[in-house]
Amino acid sequence: MSTGFFGDRGPIRYEGPDSDNPFAYRHYDPDAVVMGRRLEEHLRLAVCYWHNFVYPGSDPFGADTFARPWFGAGMEDARRKADTAFEMFALLGTPFFCFHDHDVRPEGATLAESTARLDAIADHLAGHMERTGVKLLWGTANLFSNPRYMAGAATNPDPDVFAYAAATVKACLETTHRLGGENYVLWGGREGYETLLNTDLARELDQLGRFLSLVVEHKHRIGFRGAILVEPKPQEPTKHQYDFDVATVYGFLRRYGLENEVRVNIEQGHAILAGHSFEHEIALANALGIFGSIDINRNDYQSGWDTDQFPNNVPEVALAYYHILAGGGFSTGGTNFDAKLRRQSIDADDLLLAHVGGIDTCARALKAAARMLEDGALSGPLAERYAGWRTAEARAMLDGERSLAEIAERALAEGLDPRPRSGRQEALENVVNRYV
Repeated sequence: MSTGFFGDRGPIRYEGPDSDNPFAYRHYDPDAVVMGRRLEEHLRLAVCYWHNFVYPGSDPFGADTFARPWFGAGMEDARRKADTAFEMFALLGTPFFCFHDHDVRPEGATLAESTARLDAIADHLAGHMERTGVKLLWGTANLFSNPRYMAGAATNPDPDVFAYAAATVKACLETTHRLGGENYVLWGGREGYETLLNTDLARELDQLGRFLSLVVEHKHRIGFRGAILVEPKPQEPTKHQYDFDVATVYGFLRRYGLENEVRVNIEQGHAILAGHSFEHEIALANALGIFGSIDINRNDYQSGWDTDQFPNNVPEVALAYYHILAGGGFSTGGTNFDAKLRRQSIDADDLLLAHVGGIDTCARALKAAARMLEDGALSGPLAERYAGWRTAEARAMLDGERSLAEIAERALAEGLDPRPRSGRQEALENVVNRYV
């Protein structure tokens, strides 16, 4: 089904590393077997709705630069947008997509009208999904764009905003369930504060905890089997967001008894804004047992804000996939391209080329990560570094079989005088570079 937006462009295929065709994959062969699984099954690639089909190319200092034929406020525009989106998914051959409710349907004059429009457009999406085989990785509700959310959604000082947001999430979660979505995401873009002068932190955290508990309760009530995911971010648009990073989210989940119900959707750009590396956030989520899914993008390291650019740094992405694979790979999660074109990239082909490059980057990175794992390139030196903890005495200290006094007594009796050992950071960095 062609909308004409991409002209007569045909499906993008794998042509191998020697291809000079810009509309071909050089590294992404979906059927290539890596560590016993097809590459497509490892990556679980998803294309986002918002940046590709909603973002108009504006910035704080400039007007819209993208003139898209589906930009409008009516349901016919929403259907035209969906038609174009699924045409692009089919051209790219990506198995999943993601959306906000606000992306796929126009805002209604009332909550009831917005809900009815979401229900109606879901029929249209379902038809495309059945025809193309493209599945829904996750759905989410936009609880940040409308002025009603300027002081937050769940954390708003007005309880009616809390209720409005709850009704919105209920509708979107049910739509995600109806469309077979494998996850549901909550991003608290406005769940934070601009100034402590007018903020009751304890109250707002309790409100957010109750809101998330309500979502989990409704998930079980309707039989949704997917994961509930929270997407951490430290700030922007607010001065401080309550879901600052993976560690903060875990502490929040523990406080409200949700650590076994909710996981995290980690975005690379958000990790950088929090002062971490992408692989750090993934490794920590694995260590805490809350890893779910990723948004793959990058920031411009000179700008200091969330620029949502397509990934092109293979070593950086390889280390992220290394920790994903080391943790067992994705279950319900996947690789969502939460990335947008630069506002000067105005052609239809730019949408395709950006994803081709990003997908090839992810494919190269995952294959490099798999080779590092299979060869024990990093795990071998890691095991050697901590080998002392495998001795009986070391295990006894950790297992609670030794008191502080007993440990001190042994250290004195044996005259312990441990010597520093090299961490071999540079050598390990060289190892990574050999694989990428």
